[in-house]
Amino acid sequence: MGTVLAHLISADSDLELAGGIGRGTLDAAREVLRSADVVIDFSAPTLLSTLLDEHRDSLAGRAVVVGTTGLDATVLDALATLATLSPVLCSANFSVGVNLLAALVEQAARVLGDEYDAEIVETHHRRKTDAPSGTALELGRAIARGLGTDLEQVRRDGRAGHTAERPRGEIGLHAVRGGDVVGEHRVLLLGERERIELGHVATDRALFAEGALRAARWLAGRDPGSYTMQQVLGLP
Repeated sequence: MGTVLAHLISADSDLELAGGIGRGTLDAAREVLRSADVVIDFSAPTLLSTLLDEHRDSLAGRAVVVGTTGLDATVLDALATLATLSPVLCSANFSVGVNLLAALVEQAARVLGDEYDAEIVETHHRRKTDAPSGTALELGRAIARGLGTDLEQVRRDGRAGHTAERPRGEIGLHAVRGGDVVGEHRVLLLGERERIELGHVATDRALFAEGALRAARWLAGRDPGSYTMQQVLGLP
């Protein structure tokens, strides 16, 4: 993603790349961070955690766009703290289509209610290390919002063995890994006499980089706080 972002920035006359930070350059990140208006992170949870711990002062006042997934409560708390100093936007997926899908899924769940069983199936390349994907979890949270419940109280990650009857209101999450799949997400809302399927297929990672740059343009110069991709796109 860093390579794709660098390519897109170099092709845009309105943007300038201040520099890049990798696993071996975190110690020297201070000058790069302080020369930037926006910091975009597509790294790994451990690297992002180190960046937030060691360079919070340098990040203060800069817009921060985070696309790293698999974040634990500690990193999320650190981002919330940074949001008191900087505008911060953290998204599991920067695709315009995926964010629109989440809005549609929430609306569908609100209309259909828990009489329709909700299942999410996501597929990614074999190298992805977190499961379910951050996008699948965000879609699950969208369904939960529509149902007026908390995803963590009703989620079910996969099934095996004698699972008994599926309880009403459960949200199923299923992860498939293999090949070079960029990202596929399918939401099934299954009723007694009909089913609704909503989905999204990504075929090029540049899609996510383009969305991150769109978010960066929108976020730059805003007041400190936590923002969402839905706000960038003007979605309810």
